[in-house]
Amino acid sequence: METLDVSSGLELGVATLALGGQTVSGDQHLVKAVPQGILVAVIDGLGHGREAALAAKTAVATLENALDYISIITLVQRCHESLAQTRGVVMSLALFNETDHTMTWAGVGNVAGVLLRADPATNPAQENLLLRGGVVGFQLPGLTAAVIPVMPGDLLIFATDGLDGNFSNGVSVNEAPQRLATRILAQHGKGTDDALVLVARWHDKKHKG
Repeated sequence: METLDVSSGLELGVATLALGGQTVSGDQHLVKAVPQGILVAVIDGLGHGREAALAAKTAVATLENALDYISIITLVQRCHESLAQTRGVVMSLALFNETDHTMTWAGVGNVAGVLLRADPATNPAQENLLLRGGVVGFQLPGLTAAVIPVMPGDLLIFATDGLDGNFSNGVSVNEAPQRLATRILAQHGKGTDDALVLVARWHDKKHKG
């Protein structure tokens, strides 16, 4: 389990578990400040064990080393190039823009993403990430990224396929992100694969403190 403390507009929590009998996990994540805001990524190396972990960590390093501001789609393309000699990964990314209060997200494979609205009057109350089939590093699909507005308190959840598809059921947007991530993993982890869930609550920095 891991608690992240990022001095930013995001309150974060991460819970992860390697498949039984494995010493490393092929599920990895990254949270990084970029010129426009905050980049969040969850990466699942194909399979499990050391080769899956190597692929996922290669993708993380590629994102870490992208010092210039580039689009979500370009980031995925750079990962695709760097992963050519690995098993490949599936991944989902979100960029929180602190200037215009939007979130841009995209996904290749099956790292699920949901955005839960803090304001109960918002319709729809939940946004779901549209995933494109493929493998980063092997077969990259045509990529699209969606841009949606975010409000203070909105909650992003990324989950790898080591969790069942009901992971967002019954979630309270008011629950502390780390507590929520830990609970989701405990209740929805399949136990048949590496698993990782990341929870990020957006805060308007102008109204913090």
